Amino acid sequence: MPARIILNETSYHGQGAIVSIPSELKARGLSRPIVFSDPFLVKAGISAKVTKLLDKAGIKWALFDSIKPNPTIENVKAGVKAFKKAKADSIIAIGGGSSIDTAKAVGIIAANPSFSDVRSLEGVAPTKKPSKPIFAVPTTAGTAAEVTINYVITDEEKKRKFVCVDPHDIPVAAFVDPDMMSSMPASLTAFTGMDALTHAIEGYITKGACAMTDMMHIEAIRLIALHLPGAVANKPEGREGMALAQYIAGMGFSNVGLGIDHAMAHGLSALYDMPHGKACAILLPVAMKFNAAKSGGKYRNIAVAMGVKGVEKMTLAQARAAAIGAVEKLAAKVGIPRDLKGVLKKEDIGFLAKSAYADACRPGNPRECTVKEIEKLYASLA
Repeated sequence: MPARIILNETSYHGQGAIVSIPSELKARGLSRPIVFSDPFLVKAGISAKVTKLLDKAGIKWALFDSIKPNPTIENVKAGVKAFKKAKADSIIAIGGGSSIDTAKAVGIIAANPSFSDVRSLEGVAPTKKPSKPIFAVPTTAGTAAEVTINYVITDEEKKRKFVCVDPHDIPVAAFVDPDMMSSMPASLTAFTGMDALTHAIEGYITKGACAMTDMMHIEAIRLIALHLPGAVANKPEGREGMALAQYIAGMGFSNVGLGIDHAMAHGLSALYDMPHGKACAILLPVAMKFNAAKSGGKYRNIAVAMGVKGVEKMTLAQARAAAIGAVEKLAAKVGIPRDLKGVLKKEDIGFLAKSAYADACRPGNPRECTVKEIEKLYASLA
């Protein structure tokens, strides 16, 4: 089967990337953007770095700042109302995955009103029209929502997250500016950075992996291993390296899918309101061990990319163990907990396992699994 690759029409990278937002709006004939951001970014003046550019360019804008860390169905519906009230023709999403995911759902519904219940967007929804134009400005280095065709919404009523996959939702332009990420606290930097590593590793070994995305993922792994500690320490070169790395990982996994780690992480963050990246990071070594036998020689390449010495002389089993060990070492270095003790309740494992099995990411896992096997993976961390 031929590989399909979908990316942004336009993306800007590096310090000062956001200065191109007004000219991109005008070039596309857009004049009434609504800014989607969260209350922290607005209060901290981070969103203002963009809105001041709009003011200077004489572009009128509206603001929707009710974004939640794990955007909900009601959050999306409120965003749709705000979009209509502002008579907006585009969305500028400033923030992490939550802001950009909300913008994607709102942009799709604004263009395809028949999906206004939100739940009908789950999976591969048969939308007909492209989203209203989205200009994505990430403030975290991890989700790569600015370059993916995926977004995740929380269903509070059913206590679950659902994944939406839609080529119509990809932002028309991305502005990956490390200066917009410099205010991230160390813990969030670590969580989102490990989310990016999970994207790269899962995308590299998923069933749908292809030669083009393999190149993206292995380079993302190398860059993350090199730059994540520096980004956590808020060093400029670390921030810039991670901004690039997470985008490259997104270019890859968006086109080939993920696996069991993300399927399990979605349930944890929905049920316990745990940061998504933190959940992915804790699960990553466990998921890698589960998938090792189905990874071929790719773990050897992962180990090399992460700087492990002497991998070429190792047996396949040793190389696989070295890759997992390198991930565990990096996680520990940036402060990721080793398990879910004090968070995961044993009585919730059955529900979580069923949710993970039903998750849209699970079929891409290289190793087939059952609900019982997923239960054991959760239990190993309890």
